[in-house]
Amino acid sequence: MALRSIKIVLGTLTVLMLAGCVGEDHEDLRSWIAQERKTARPRITPLTEPKVFVPQSYDVADATAPFDRQKLTLALRRESQQNASNMALLAAEQSRRKQELESYPLDTIVMVGSMQQKGGQTALVRVNKLIYQVKPGNYMGQNYGRIQKITENSIQLREIVQDPAGDWVEKTTVLELQEGSK
Repeated sequence: MALRSIKIVLGTLTVLMLAGCVGEDHEDLRSWIAQERKTARPRITPLTEPKVFVPQSYDVADATAPFDRQKLTLALRRESQQNASNMALLAAEQSRRKQELESYPLDTIVMVGSMQQKGGQTALVRVNKLIYQVKPGNYMGQNYGRIQKITENSIQLREIVQDPAGDWVEKTTVLELQEGSK
């Protein structure tokens, strides 16, 4: 019985609230909207005038043509000599037997320490949870990285990589000591 009386009271309140919204007492709101529409002006920025094209005369008609056969021959000869020297750099590396650490990318090799031995400075590197000793002259990394110098905190390598033009060039890379690494 109580549930029925609550439903009746809620239904009555809902009907009264909706009846309050039906009235036409919004004339002041409509007049304000009409007034605002009259005073509102769109703001349009004017377009800038296009720039005037001024033609330029071609003054280098007497100069050497960019596609002159002699000029192209010299450029190709210079390029072939450079490619030959680049390939000689790579040929020496390809003819030798690869060392074990050359099968791993350099970013997976971690320097974990160094020590002084009678043969000179030796670095300790970790790859796949194994520790290796490396000395100057050893190779590591997949870019023909040869160890040039070992210090207490770093290993300096000379790598042979291709530049964006496709030429083989030498690049110096430093592998830093990773203290506290896992």
